[in-house]
Amino acid sequence: MKKVVISGTGLFTPEESISNEELIDSFNAYVELFNAKNADAIERGEVTALKTSFPEFIEKASGIKSRYVINKSGILDPERMFPVIADRSDDQQSLQCEMAVKAIEGALAQSGKTAADIDAVLVACSNMQRPYPAMSIEIQHAIGAKGFAFDMNVACSSATFGLQTAADMVRSGSAKCVLMVNPEICSGHLEWRDRDCHFIFGDVCTAVIIETADTCTNPEAWEILGTKLQTQFSNNIRNNFGFLNRCDEEGVGKRDKLFRQEGRKVFKEVCPMVAEQITQHLGELEISATDLKRMWLHQANSNMNDLIARKVLGRDPSPEESPTILDTYANTSSAGSIIAFHLHRNNLNANDIGVICSFGAGYSIGSVIIKKRQSRSNQK
Repeated sequence: MKKVVISGTGLFTPEESISNEELIDSFNAYVELFNAKNADAIERGEVTALKTSFPEFIEKASGIKSRYVINKSGILDPERMFPVIADRSDDQQSLQCEMAVKAIEGALAQSGKTAADIDAVLVACSNMQRPYPAMSIEIQHAIGAKGFAFDMNVACSSATFGLQTAADMVRSGSAKCVLMVNPEICSGHLEWRDRDCHFIFGDVCTAVIIETADTCTNPEAWEILGTKLQTQFSNNIRNNFGFLNRCDEEGVGKRDKLFRQEGRKVFKEVCPMVAEQITQHLGELEISATDLKRMWLHQANSNMNDLIARKVLGRDPSPEESPTILDTYANTSSAGSIIAFHLHRNNLNANDIGVICSFGAGYSIGSVIIKKRQSRSNQK
């Protein structure tokens, strides 16, 4: 069986960021406008008055302090409350392609590869900005790679499902070097006027290079010891937007056409599922939880991550064992666990073991257990 490694990662972060304080100022201004506009209906009991919010609520509920976004002005405009992103002509790079190219540059440099070495491109994220041609094929063209490309979507677990798909392709020989990309424009499918969820998401793009150990030249590569995927249907995280929406005019613009969730149910149901999967996965590979040096978990909610890590480790995790990036990035869907891995792995030693784990809508859970390889000079 071929040994498969992650040989490089890349990260694109938008230039603009929104703090909780800025977000709350905008949201509360919207609430005042809404309540004033609907004052008579509110008084008659026909419309429910909206409640204002405060920054402390956001941080306590999620651990999020700020988020990066593609466009800030549109989101903070209380009379708009969604990003301003202009259409581009078919001859221009799409926004997701542009984000991806920037993240890919870092991944290629880190892995010591060029686009000529890539023979498969996989785009795995929650939302594609168009159905076809595939975003992956546009990205493949933009960087000058050969081979083939395709898109996939498993919501917040897209990256870990993509890692297993890429690893399987490399092991089977259908590809030698796979580029897996996660361009997430989460601000576009978030209802910024909903007090319960308007603070959750941010925008970002990550990229990962997967190849065989034999072709890897990066001394800091990580061997993929095993992957494990799980899905279980649930309506507790859902978005009904799609190409059939126009077929029923009454549904156009309705609340269900954007992200929505039953947060308390998700917390209660998903946390034990994730902890059990990681524990089972370690057991299948005959690895003890005490040997687990790092958990790069999906960055949706700090309380969820603390509970999952505590269940797996049997004790409270240290900040180093379960690093957090959602305080500044917020929930970036599929990219969250990859950002954590990208930013928080350099202080680990050869043969240290960690797990990249994601979970989200579906429900879907993916775990990728990896080991830091010794540099080639140390292997001789």
